[in-house]
Amino acid sequence: MIEADGLCKHFGAVQALTDVSFRAGDGRITGLLGPNGAGKSTTLRVFCATLTPDSGRARIDGHNVDADDIDVRRRLGVLPHSAGLYPSLTARENIEYFARLAGLSRAATRERTDALIELLELRDIAERRAKGFSQGQKLKTALARALVHAPGNLILDEPTNGLDVPAVRRLRTLLHRLRDQGHCILFSSHVMQEVALLCDDVVVISKGRVVARGAPEELRESTGAANFEEAFVALTGGDEDAGA
Repeated sequence: MIEADGLCKHFGAVQALTDVSFRAGDGRITGLLGPNGAGKSTTLRVFCATLTPDSGRARIDGHNVDADDIDVRRRLGVLPHSAGLYPSLTARENIEYFARLAGLSRAATRERTDALIELLELRDIAERRAKGFSQGQKLKTALARALVHAPGNLILDEPTNGLDVPAVRRLRTLLHRLRDQGHCILFSSHVMQEVALLCDDVVVISKGRVVARGAPEELRESTGAANFEEAFVALTGGDEDAGA
């Protein structure tokens, strides 16, 4: 479970988050949505312990992120928007490096890495250096890295960006499988069609505040919109503010 409780954060004169509270439950895919600058990235960075809030608490499985950093990292897998691969390492080495950082034995590291290479169809690039990978290859390798220590919670920032249609469909199937196994998945995206197909719950942020939460269809009905994309625009007012 991933929880935000009254998160506040400012950068100079910019108030990036104001009393942001929500819960992403186990066995659910929760979409964190908002216009550019709404506060999504700031919220995700707080959960990943790369940013400390001015006030409020972020929790992973009941553990405070700022107090139980090591334990939280073991419970959390992260797919950042930029993928963040080490370009001089092969796909396999990138995955294995994070497995070892998470405390897996050498045998478990090899077993989990081999399984993910098969699952995500990385065989053709497993021994290639990451420098020069396509965006889709980077994302699949980064996803394998996020999953290698079998965390109960996943944070995925724009996971379908750069993937072709077959790869998106395979990713959707994988995420549904992880959800059905009881994983908590927090998913950020700008593709409203993908959100409607993938997410069980949605949290909408605008100008650093939570303005709506609920199932995609519930939010569509509450706004009277014809589809979820129109509902999102109605909820946020098409806002493109300058926050983080």
